[in-house]
Amino acid sequence: MQKPFRRWEGIGSRYMADDLNWAIGGEAGDGINSTGKIFAQALSRAGRHVFTSKDFASRIRGGYTAYKVRNAVENVESVVDRLDVLIALTQRTVEENMDELHEGSVIIYDGERTMMEDFEAPEGMIGLSVPLKRLAEDAGGAIMQNIVALGAACEVTNFPIENLDEALEKRFGDKGESIVRNNKEAARLGEEYVVEEIDHEDFGYDIETTDADYVLLNGDEAIGMGAIAAGCRFYSGYPITPATDVMEYLTGRLERYGGHVVQAEDELAAINMALGAARAGARAMTATSGPGIDLMTETFGLVATTETPLVICDVMRSGPSTGMPTKQEQGDLDALLYGGHGEVPRLVVAPTTVAECFHKTIEAFNLAERYQMPVYLVSDLAMAVTEQTYPPEEFDMDAVEIDRGNLVGEGELDPWLNDSEQFQPHFPAADGISPRTLPGTAGGAHMTTGLEHDALGRRTEDSEVRVEQVDKRTQKVRTAEEEGEWDYREFGDPDADTLVLSWGSNEGAMREGMALLDEESIDVRFISVPYLFPRPDLTEAVESAEEVIVVECNATGQFADVIEYDTLERVKRVNKYTGVRFKADELATRISEELEGPQEITP
Repeated sequence: MQKPFRRWEGIGSRYMADDLNWAIGGEAGDGINSTGKIFAQALSRAGRHVFTSKDFASRIRGGYTAYKVRNAVENVESVVDRLDVLIALTQRTVEENMDELHEGSVIIYDGERTMMEDFEAPEGMIGLSVPLKRLAEDAGGAIMQNIVALGAACEVTNFPIENLDEALEKRFGDKGESIVRNNKEAARLGEEYVVEEIDHEDFGYDIETTDADYVLLNGDEAIGMGAIAAGCRFYSGYPITPATDVMEYLTGRLERYGGHVVQAEDELAAINMALGAARAGARAMTATSGPGIDLMTETFGLVATTETPLVICDVMRSGPSTGMPTKQEQGDLDALLYGGHGEVPRLVVAPTTVAECFHKTIEAFNLAERYQMPVYLVSDLAMAVTEQTYPPEEFDMDAVEIDRGNLVGEGELDPWLNDSEQFQPHFPAADGISPRTLPGTAGGAHMTTGLEHDALGRRTEDSEVRVEQVDKRTQKVRTAEEEGEWDYREFGDPDADTLVLSWGSNEGAMREGMALLDEESIDVRFISVPYLFPRPDLTEAVESAEEVIVVECNATGQFADVIEYDTLERVKRVNKYTGVRFKADELATRISEELEGPQEITP
């Protein structure tokens, strides 16, 4: 019986925390993502809150990739710089994560293929050599080495291995009963090896299970689910990281509700197909990332000019150009607010949590039809790939409300006809919102062109008509601003001297960071903004604070620029553009530095 490898003997007290951080790392193409998701699903089904993060290279095979799972009985909303259990399929995995290991960290590795003794490991780190490949072959194939490691991890963390079974059935059920059975056997071989061959009593970890029932999903999946709930019946898109999972989620599901998913040949075709479907009366959507938004910009203007309701999802990534396709950034804000030739009316909605991706997607469809214009739905890579747990009631389909706007049918056209009994789809209504008919509506036939047009949709260069139509389209935005509840989410002490503002996926890290700041007696009022155009009026909040700090993942502080423009007040900026999302302790430290000078805060 072997003893676990330790760099130094005499472990002393182990670092125990309320949450457990687990990871698997290796080369792209080694099944890292599927293995991580299996364990995340098993944990969520066992009644634990889960928050995942991924690090992956911009290629199909090769290059370091990792899947990290933070889990606890209480809710978790951020990643942390600590790893308790690491499955290392390659030596590079250990090297990449060395700074996150601590006294008591357990590394599961295949000692027949990886030499741990060469590493300068933290004191008290435990190395478990498990013949992953050999045990996988005993279970039916070397490809199951990751599952063997999961079984070993169950023993290390005192997590009942039966909790893996349902996740394995879900992952491999469509491949046949024998595949499921082999994977279950592989997991148990890993567990048994640790029990029988490694001299240990307790590794110091004990995953507590509960009876809670949670839904586990990522931001892209939540957007897809929201689109279905909103009545979207046509989706066209071109694969692009990190937006592709929206299309993958909808494929096979949208068809069940009479809808269609089309993979276009490029982003230009994708938005034009979606525009055509929307003109035909279907709720339609496309999703892409920054490079795709660039290509779609011309048609975006056509959507606005023809007053067609369309949802365009931008899942941001590092740019410009091809940039870093698999890395985090919030660098598209200026393009979304101002992009396009001419003055293009639009609405911009940016969810701040995975759950909000569901709710704001529904709202985006309602806004698009209510105001007959394109709506940008803005997410980012960190939110897109993060899987997080929520109670099922968070996604109450019975509470979904559909607003199709000023949609008129046969018998309702009289107020919108001219003296020649012709329907006017671009009637200059006082609120800017014209009537809209679906194809086939008797008396509602009309044409619309991307050229400037009159109330009938006929092209024109008449100066008065031009002004009338531009004013009409501009008025729709003012109407939306007046009618809508462009609110924000607020946390912390409303009377705090320090105000932190942010948007997008930074909310969870900031919420946990506030708890760390509180331990240092630093009170913060935090406002997370999900509406970027129109925006909530933050002037009073900014003016009442002694210090205003804007947090965002870009280099120039694009949202900070917007806040300064709106409020005419200078703000401080905490920016990050390394390609990695903010962490709670990192945010707390940087905010503390802005307020009091350098001071590191650790959880």
